[in-house]
Amino acid sequence: MNFRPGIGTRRTRIFLVAALAAAIVFGVPRLRVQALSAAGWALVESDPKSPADIIVIATDADGAGVLEAADLISEGISSRVALFADPPSPVDREFIRRGVPYFDAAAVSEQQLHSLGIREVERIARPVSGTEDEGVFLPGWCDQRGFQTVLLISLADHSRRMHRVLTRAMGGHPTRVFVSPSRYSEFNAANWWLTRNGIRTEIVELQKLLLDMLRHPLASNNRRIDRNADRVA
Repeated sequence: MNFRPGIGTRRTRIFLVAALAAAIVFGVPRLRVQALSAAGWALVESDPKSPADIIVIATDADGAGVLEAADLISEGISSRVALFADPPSPVDREFIRRGVPYFDAAAVSEQQLHSLGIREVERIARPVSGTEDEGVFLPGWCDQRGFQTVLLISLADHSRRMHRVLTRAMGGHPTRVFVSPSRYSEFNAANWWLTRNGIRTEIVELQKLLLDMLRHPLASNNRRIDRNADRVA
């Protein structure tokens, strides 16, 4: 009688191979660092920088986005910056009710931009709460304003996910939206595992990125097709 390994045996072999590979990678310091660094850079996406009609700072980029926008303007990428509105939270509204002045995040960022010598700052009236909302709102806003190219500044840790969201959202629209991770982001892809915040950010953002890839598996293929078309053109 010929013996044929069952499903349980195959799964055991796969597990042992994966465990052996993990032991080799994480048992050798150099390989461990390379593997962890690759996991960090998997979250980061940076489009080539080229002149844009306007720079948009992502809603959660805050000071890192302001500094990046100032640098890009000094490099001649654009002369205008747009910020998403930041409506008051329930706590903020309570402070307002008690007569305490309210300074929203967009107002703070606008003041910082002015202090850095940037005068053309625009408020995007519609508030957004995250990456997905930005992908929903930006196409129509770009169409209304007639922008041909927009550079969006994102935090480094979710710039690849932002790129995927905008690639899908801008399909069928004339505006080209590029993503630039801020050089002032706290997340460091090269050594994220050295800090507690870095580990937490890597775990959370990697989960979000993997979920996006599972929900939209063809997005990366479409991006490669678009880039190939640009090279041909």
